[in-house]
Amino acid sequence: MTTKDIVLVALFAAIIVALGFLPPITLAFIPVPITAQSMGVMLAGTIIGAKRGAASYVLVVLMVAIGLPVLAGGAGGLQKIMGPTGGYIIGWIFGAFVTGLIAERLVHDGQPEVRQYIGFFLASIAGGIIVVYAFGIAWLCFSTGTPFMKALIGNLAFVPGDLIKAVIATLAARAVLAGYPMLPSRA
Repeated sequence: MTTKDIVLVALFAAIIVALGFLPPITLAFIPVPITAQSMGVMLAGTIIGAKRGAASYVLVVLMVAIGLPVLAGGAGGLQKIMGPTGGYIIGWIFGAFVTGLIAERLVHDGQPEVRQYIGFFLASIAGGIIVVYAFGIAWLCFSTGTPFMKALIGNLAFVPGDLIKAVIATLAARAVLAGYPMLPSRA
């Protein structure tokens, strides 16, 4: 990794932690509050790429593991990783990687803007929602004995909020690509 890569990884780890301190947003048409920290998966992957995005989440998960209060609501500790929601936390690493990998393949400088928006949005959904949910639901079922379908249906309440996050991440990634086209050069 270059110095630039290390700086970007640390910067995005800090952004992810900061997103955890934003208060949840409650919307009348969504049954659960929207928290911002999981949006970091989409932002890191689409803006700094697969390897650097995943590395930023490895750094965050290490901070959680040693007990730093970096999760939403000031939580931290190994018990959070080993608890029922630990699969989502570990899934963030893989989600950021997949988001970045797809964005790297689908979005290129010089493409029409619409294709860039679509590429970033698809990458955000694939990595930030599908991959994270896969890890989260699998661990939830394993750690609590919850039947798969019950866990899957329970997660559907979070999809509308995550789609809103995907739109925000798409807009941010496109703005960064337009304003700083050298940033997406992958590590």
